[in-house]
Amino acid sequence: LDLRGIFPPLATPFSPMQEEVDYVQLEGNLHRYASIPFRGLVVLGSNGEYPYLAPRERLDVVRCVRQALPRDRLLLAGSGCESTQATIELTVSMAEAGADVALVVTPCYYRGAMTGAALVQHYTEVADASPIPMVLYSVPVNTGLDLPMEAVFTLAQHPNIVGIKDSGGDITRMGLMIHKTRKEDFQVLAGSAGFLLASYALGASGGVCALANVLGSSLCQLDHLCREGHWQEARDLQHRLIEPNTAVTRRFGIPGLKKAMEWFGYYGGPCRAPL
Repeated sequence: LDLRGIFPPLATPFSPMQEEVDYVQLEGNLHRYASIPFRGLVVLGSNGEYPYLAPRERLDVVRCVRQALPRDRLLLAGSGCESTQATIELTVSMAEAGADVALVVTPCYYRGAMTGAALVQHYTEVADASPIPMVLYSVPVNTGLDLPMEAVFTLAQHPNIVGIKDSGGDITRMGLMIHKTRKEDFQVLAGSAGFLLASYALGASGGVCALANVLGSSLCQLDHLCREGHWQEARDLQHRLIEPNTAVTRRFGIPGLKKAMEWFGYYGGPCRAPL
């Protein structure tokens, strides 16, 4: 499974008054994204306000996106739940709804008990049961939990675990992860546009970047420059992307991302309360 390229983690559009998922606006955004050479799309990640969607809504979003997405583009869908059983059930349902890959975030409610051994067991059981390949998802800013490196190295050997989206921003950690898993069929995806160039320089396969919702063409251009070895041009472009990326991630978060989307002709709309 080739994960090389840029994946926008789609924002979920809600209607202004009732905060219901607006599938018409979602399809409109997908139509605009169709002209950008993304490798695929991510739904139901952190930027998709995944924790605020009901199980029925999560599956409906996957069905909507799959119907509009060309078959040559991958659809990654977030299916991580707090329990192993619930994660397996949702992952199977995501596959039936049309997802190509399951993106499974670390369970974190009982983070003090989430040892490396517990997480290896959790992910192994999910991967064993999943009918589609799986990508690990480490986002410590939201979960308060870093997926331990030794756990990553162990899980990288599983034939149905094909990669990790690492949003922590620790380039040293990412470089070691790429180095230690180089003999496995395992790919590392940068979780932010702010360190995309540095990740590519270390051997990352691609990026799942919130900023791609707004500046998708620029991020695909950065991806292209890195792959062609045009490092000076890539560095200049990376420098220009750092401030807007910070704005739609750490500074203003999803509300800022949705506002920026509207400035660039997409539908952003409100967040779902209490965000």
